[in-house]
Amino acid sequence: MSIDPGWPVAAALALLLAVTLVAHRTAGYAMERPVVVAAARAILQLTLAALVIAVVVRSLLLSCLLLVVMFGIGVLTTSRRIEAPRAWPWAALAMAAGVVPVLAIVLATGTIPPKGIAVIPVGGIIIGNAMTANTLLGRRAFAALREERGLYEACLSIGLLPSQSVEEIIHRRAPEALLPGLDQVKTTGVVTLPGAFIGVMLGGGSPVQAATAQVLVLFGIMAAQTVTVLVGERLIEARRLVPDDVRAELID
Repeated sequence: MSIDPGWPVAAALALLLAVTLVAHRTAGYAMERPVVVAAARAILQLTLAALVIAVVVRSLLLSCLLLVVMFGIGVLTTSRRIEAPRAWPWAALAMAAGVVPVLAIVLATGTIPPKGIAVIPVGGIIIGNAMTANTLLGRRAFAALREERGLYEACLSIGLLPSQSVEEIIHRRAPEALLPGLDQVKTTGVVTLPGAFIGVMLGGGSPVQAATAQVLVLFGIMAAQTVTVLVGERLIEARRLVPDDVRAELID
């Protein structure tokens, strides 16, 4: 089974976009323009990605370079989302701590072959989910640090170090960044059939092969997100991965 570009797909996309815009207008969210821009970018970016992948997929070196580019875009995206663009090196460190071990394990064990056709999709999924975890951690942690300035000062007043005071505020919130990923793992096959599963099935693989690929990806996502959040939390406590306004409020 395959889905080829053509009028049926164009009609489906137009109708789905119309449903989205009508829902936004009805709800009064005032996000119609961002939705249209996002839709246009998705079409353009996926078209370009398909063309690029078709060229680089035959070379492992070029495939790895493409993953580096994808990783860089992910770092810049999460840095903007957490309003800490100047802290991008630390966001990169947190994400790399989660992504690199996962890719090393699946390649070293021979679970996926060292070929672009396997490395690109698996690496892209892992990078994207590490980015999401870092964004969720940062947004929740920085909101807490801004809202609970009094608690931070109270912790300092009883003799806690600045890093310990930050930990007191953000540690209980860090697991929230992992909940969407955990829910995805728990409901896979019951509520959802995620991308890797569908991709293998559409590519002609058996249901068992599809399930195996999806379990591998889900375990990789869990590992990458958990390590990313762990390292990200430590970097926030060290006042490295923080927005400028938060850093200005914290004692070095």
